[in-house]
Amino acid sequence: MVLMEIGEMRRAAKADKNQAEMVSAFRTFGCSVLHLHQVGGGCPDIAVGLNKKTALVEIKDGGKAKSARALTADEQKFHDSWKGSLFVVEDLGDVIALVKGLEK
Repeated sequence: MVLMEIGEMRRAAKADKNQAEMVSAFRTFGCSVLHLHQVGGGCPDIAVGLNKKTALVEIKDGGKAKSARALTADEQKFHDSWKGSLFVVEDLGDVIALVKGLEK
């Protein structure tokens, strides 16, 4: 849970335009999906579960310019400090690769 200082306002969390497509793809492959994009503090967009394994997943829109897909400062800080499984997916190929990894 992210606590904010008094008077600090949290911006509304924006999901990448391909988030619904990526979530649907994970579910099509039998994964459970928990939305996390509104947690804030750089927390990844979703948690994906398969075969008793869980991965945190940041979704970026692969259709955008590379510079527009970069992690925000908060996301980078979270990625640098997280000690568990954490992945970035941009397209269906990334989803398939992650699912294959969770299937092992």
